[in-house]
Amino acid sequence: MSFFSVRGLSAGYGKKTVIENISFDIKEGEIAGLLGANGSGKTTLLKALCGILPHEGSCVLLGQPLEEMSPRQLAGLCSYIPQRSGISIDISALDVVLMGFHPRLGLLGRPSQKMRQKACEMLKLVGLGGREGENYRHFSEGQKQLCLLARALAADGKLFFLDEPEGALDFCHRFRMMELLKNRVKKEGKAAVTSL
Repeated sequence: MSFFSVRGLSAGYGKKTVIENISFDIKEGEIAGLLGANGSGKTTLLKALCGILPHEGSCVLLGQPLEEMSPRQLAGLCSYIPQRSGISIDISALDVVLMGFHPRLGLLGRPSQKMRQKACEMLKLVGLGGREGENYRHFSEGQKQLCLLARALAADGKLFFLDEPEGALDFCHRFRMMELLKNRVKKEGKAAVTSL
């Protein structure tokens, strides 16, 4: 059985099809890279894979069709890091990372102390230790990407979808981000799809 299997995936916007009949498999411990020119459909593919964009075809993770899952179940298994976060309110870096735990919380549930501690550990891991209380909106674009990576790592899903995650990072942080991702995927039996 494949870790993650995609068959006949097609998606687009309105009547315009952007990606058509895409099929591939990813093994446990692998990172798959998406290469293509700007506007070729990499972001569309990632959004379709993680259920943000309606699509035809099937995406199956560990034998479970993602299309049959509720948004909460899907968020518990898959983490998506967009090119831009879309967060436009004043919120602390810690609270951004704590969003990764929402699929595990009940209605109006609050993150536990253990979750808060793990969120702080993930911020430290990506190089933002000691900045938990700072306003996320005041971070540079690169720091925002690192914060979103911390959120994805804290969520502890099985599959990562990353849309040009290195775009706003300097060389050192690019290397650090990919090393963190590679180690997490290999050591913990996960997989990732990333556009480059």
